[in-house]
Amino acid sequence: MSIEQMTAKMSEGQGFIAALDQSGGSTPKALKLYGVEESDYNGEAEMFDAVHAMRSRIMQSPAFTGEKVIGAILFEMTMDRDVAGKPTSHYLWEEKGVVPFLKIDKGLEAEENGVQLMKPMPGLDDLLARAFKLGVFGTKERSVINAANPAGIKAVVAQQFEIGEQVIAAGLMPILEPEVTITIADKAEAEAILRDEILAHLDALDESKKVMLKLSLPTVANFYKPLVDHPRVLKVVALSGGYSRDDANAILSQNTGMIASFSRALSEGLNAKQSDAEFDAMLQAAVDSIHAASIAG
Repeated sequence: MSIEQMTAKMSEGQGFIAALDQSGGSTPKALKLYGVEESDYNGEAEMFDAVHAMRSRIMQSPAFTGEKVIGAILFEMTMDRDVAGKPTSHYLWEEKGVVPFLKIDKGLEAEENGVQLMKPMPGLDDLLARAFKLGVFGTKERSVINAANPAGIKAVVAQQFEIGEQVIAAGLMPILEPEVTITIADKAEAEAILRDEILAHLDALDESKKVMLKLSLPTVANFYKPLVDHPRVLKVVALSGGYSRDDANAILSQNTGMIASFSRALSEGLNAKQSDAEFDAMLQAAVDSIHAASIAG
């Protein structure tokens, strides 16, 4: 599994990243949207079996290929499982041409200064080494910004880059995800502070290093273009953040150089009770629309 080939795919590939990394807290909601009720499984083990079945069905669909889906972000338990008899990361790259990433954060701290920092990540070095051995290309880590608070946003960005450096040292590509909540009244102001903080850290980053960024869709089109064009940035991807797929696609298509990394907006409309033909057709329509928005502009 060639790091050079994966880097080229991320840099030059005309497509988007599928976020298949719902964790313990968000899994019941994801399953319910997929038509699997909490009464359909008993306990956490069966819950994770159910969500792995959902993810496996998505990954094995003929609609899911590296032609339009250039990357996929995995939950740790998904990385540790198999798809079609292969470790998930190997299946994605070898069978589908899709670059595998791993979600590494352990959730969020309580809000302080208008933000939620990431919780401590004990054993991160071991997890990164395991991911590297399994052929995973990169990682993703999420924190949340709920207000245009300069001190809070500064702390979020500092923490993101600190963990990012640890990821780079392990031979992996970090996706830094300081999410701005799309419903806050001062979203545009928060984005301005965030962009300046990220640019300052990028300018200070050693020229031998690169990161990826996963950001909320901006209030002003192309507001993040200076980040897209920065030499220390491999790719800027967008989260759907609660927008419907149609709304997220419409906003994304106005932002040159940003590609999608959607979770709920990708699986919207998929249902466990659909036939394979119905499921594949629904997923193909989603893939096609998100791909079109990702390469627009």
